[in-house]
Amino acid sequence: MRDKMKLKIGVHGLTSCYGCQLKMASIKELLEVVERFDIEYWYMASSKGEIKHVDVAFVEGSVSTAEDEKELKKIRENADILVAIGSCAIHGGVQGMLIGEEYKEIFEEIYGKYEMDFEGRIGEPIKNYVDVDYFLPGCPPEEEEVVYYLACFALGSYPEEKDYPVCSECRRNGYPCILIEKGEMCLGPLTVAGCNARCPSHNVACIGCRGPLPYNIAWFDSLAKTFKEKGFSKEDVRKRMEIFGKQYEKMDEMIEKVFEDEGGETDQE
Repeated sequence: MRDKMKLKIGVHGLTSCYGCQLKMASIKELLEVVERFDIEYWYMASSKGEIKHVDVAFVEGSVSTAEDEKELKKIRENADILVAIGSCAIHGGVQGMLIGEEYKEIFEEIYGKYEMDFEGRIGEPIKNYVDVDYFLPGCPPEEEEVVYYLACFALGSYPEEKDYPVCSECRRNGYPCILIEKGEMCLGPLTVAGCNARCPSHNVACIGCRGPLPYNIAWFDSLAKTFKEKGFSKEDVRKRMEIFGKQYEKMDEMIEKVFEDEGGETDQE
């Protein structure tokens, strides 16, 4: 009877470093976790299997090729619940930084003008192609976050996604504010919490690897204004913010607005 109650899960990877899957595979309580689930597909762990119907599918990686898109849509068709796991799946990842002509230039610089057997694309979040039910942030997510999501599904509940920044964890732990006290470009105010402010705990500024806050509350303009007041140029600010937030809606627009002068023109870079 217990076996019939087990949830069927699949773990999938598109274009990524596979770090999120590696985190899942290295969970200390992994053997206890798998006793409560039937793993129908996990190519990284088993090197075999085919996409089939599951209760919950975890997908890491961005859509960066036509094959990624095809595979993702097949996963969605066969999953009751789909979870985007990690910054690549949720925000496009570092590979999502290059957009437009910049992407074409870099692609040609790396691969030349030879014909390729696959269609290369700008890395995009999977929500651009399919409906996503839940987002599990991180680069990679923390172990306890993965266990929490699995536990919620096993109990028939749903995980609550964090909507507060790394700054809240930083201050709660009593760490010195790197932005205020060192004057460095720390993205803690924009970045979704969950890492317990790991980088600030080592006196290192947050680079936003967990991705921008959800629900349109990542105020790039407010933080850009603070950076500007501290003497950073528009180009410095953009380069810092776009590593993991390039495809966040209106990010570029918010930065441009901050660096407009009274005459309506932007500062010289």
